[in-house]
Amino acid sequence: MNVLLTGGAGYIGTHTAVELLQAGHGVVVVDSLVNSHEEALLRVERITGRTVAFHRVDCTDPEAMRAVFAAHDIDAVIHLAGLKAVGESVEQPLRYYRNNLDALLTLCEAMDGAGVRHLVLSSSATVYGDPETVPITEDARLTTTNPYGSTKLFAERILDDLATADPSWRIISLRYFNPIGAHSSGLIGEDPQGVPNNLFPYIAQVAAGRRERLNVFGDDYDTPDGTGVRDYLHVVDLAKGHLAAVGHLADASGHRVYNLGTGQGTSVMEGLRAFERATGSPIPHAVIERRPGDIAVCYADPGAATRDLDWKAELTVDDACRDAWRWQSANPNGFAG
Repeated sequence: MNVLLTGGAGYIGTHTAVELLQAGHGVVVVDSLVNSHEEALLRVERITGRTVAFHRVDCTDPEAMRAVFAAHDIDAVIHLAGLKAVGESVEQPLRYYRNNLDALLTLCEAMDGAGVRHLVLSSSATVYGDPETVPITEDARLTTTNPYGSTKLFAERILDDLATADPSWRIISLRYFNPIGAHSSGLIGEDPQGVPNNLFPYIAQVAAGRRERLNVFGDDYDTPDGTGVRDYLHVVDLAKGHLAAVGHLADASGHRVYNLGTGQGTSVMEGLRAFERATGSPIPHAVIERRPGDIAVCYADPGAATRDLDWKAELTVDDACRDAWRWQSANPNGFAG
């Protein structure tokens, strides 16, 4: 099967490309390189010993997207491209709505024109907002607290309508929780632009001496140690979830949604201690006031993905910390270095 990966040069995209290639699929990557590096795709080729077809294209460009489908015999698409920083989306909502929704609409139009109607969407647990109960199941109330999350929720609704209007579409949306870690080779990993927005890349940069300390936002939540609890999923397990979804698209009549998570929560302090075990050294940190909008606890019920996609997370937070530290140590300045 030939799979088109939009945003395929990014963190999740490169790990997904590795799993697809190692499973025998062909991979075509579309990426604008706004938040990624072409070097990452060269690393994918080193890991797998296979070639990736790459097009430096913005998914919002209709003509360029039509040309990609004309140049390749595509069987399915995994749509990962998009702007993804929650805080930035609050500051620049119009940019996020324009880019993320335009990209999806343009992609679907290009797919439809080429007769390709098998799609896996990168969605997010942000569609659940502040959950009423945990673990979160797919039928939980959908609400969002920021424009980034809203673009994911609106994308799912667009695909609901598309699948209803044309039953020939086969669509799976993957609502994943908190990807962490890196490939065990140390060749690819998370390379955030500027100050990391997520916990583990920030911890890694503190451990590497790039940042002075980790700020822990609040230790007075109603959790075992007072710090926020999240479902941290190894990025390789997440990539395998995309591989599983592609393999089940033929069975996915209409539009289906699945959580990808471990089903277990890990607190900020537990994550910090896991990274200290990986490095063998203490990591400077300080507890400061809570951030507005942060929630106490959020973790998945991944049972539907296990039942329907035959997928289950296998790697631990400790595994992810060891792999992330291997990547950070070997690439202190990311792909640019």
